Amino acid sequence: MLPDRFLKQILDNLTTAVLLLDNELCVRYMNPASEILLEVSGQRVSQQPVGELFHDNRTALESLYIAVADGNPFTKREAQLDLNNGHSLMVDYSVTPIVSADTHWLLLEMHPRDRLLRITKEEAQLSKQEVTKVLVRGLAHEIKNPLGGIRGAAQLLARQLPEESMKDYTDVIIEEADRLRNLVDRMLGPYRPPNLQPLNIHEITERVYSLVEAETQRELTLVRDYDPSIPDITADREQLIQALLNILRNAMQAIAEQGGLQKGRITLRTRALRQFTIGQVRHRLVCRVQIIDNGPGIPNDIVESIFYPMVSGRPEGTGLGLSITQNIISQHQGLIECESKPGRTVFTMFLPLEPVPGDKTHEPN
Repeated sequence: MLPDRFLKQILDNLTTAVLLLDNELCVRYMNPASEILLEVSGQRVSQQPVGELFHDNRTALESLYIAVADGNPFTKREAQLDLNNGHSLMVDYSVTPIVSADTHWLLLEMHPRDRLLRITKEEAQLSKQEVTKVLVRGLAHEIKNPLGGIRGAAQLLARQLPEESMKDYTDVIIEEADRLRNLVDRMLGPYRPPNLQPLNIHEITERVYSLVEAETQRELTLVRDYDPSIPDITADREQLIQALLNILRNAMQAIAEQGGLQKGRITLRTRALRQFTIGQVRHRLVCRVQIIDNGPGIPNDIVESIFYPMVSGRPEGTGLGLSITQNIISQHQGLIECESKPGRTVFTMFLPLEPVPGDKTHEPN
């Protein structure tokens, strides 16, 4: 028979969320997978009623009590759970009664359904991103070559003009050619590969926090919600600062246009997630950085394409900031997602907490 310590180690390393409830439906054990799924700490909710963690409907709670009393197992499909932090998720869960001496227990196993849908969505997003990169680089090549010829011809023409005043026209041609070239370069994103160094993610968020606070002269409410236990990530400091700044500045501008910065609120939140899949790679540990604002939200007709170049919800926007941000996160083998509705827009970045290029520790999914 396996010792209890070894059994606990097995449960702690399962990717399936497992909870153990007593006959009063109070939580007696949660494995790390269930902590991640329900976004709570097992120590904090120990011996609390399961209804304090989530609820779907009254019938479900009654079914748990019946399972304790009668000892009948059951399974529920596609249950929509509302968490107490305001989030919701869809799961399949199975309930197995266990009788030990005079004590009745319930073993609750949860399998997230929305996670499977999200992995499919992530794969599609990464595929679109690769297609976009190819298209943008091809377009950049076709644009930059003629621009170089136009600029060179304008310089030669300027030397042949008899009057100095006529050079104003060639100067316009040269300046506009340079402007278009710079625009194309920005579409391509950073020239160099990331300069990867170990760093604390909160060094990045604090730098961004101080920059935004200075830009808004403290008129905007900025909230920091950090997980101090996150280990160092391997990343390019300057590129990550730029990626976060692009998102925060978009949020600032949207809030300012809606009704002024005084009514705005932006939250910087960090968490560590275990056994998280990005594309086809499962990472043992990832860092999740969220930027949450109470602005007007992103228009529904562009929310699915906001990471494409030249797509913007503002008339004066260039539509390059989010495209550059996605490129930076992609170079770090990470993922960026967006959910938006009026009053709440959430940009979420997932960054592996492992060396990124050439890393052999990743496990295929």
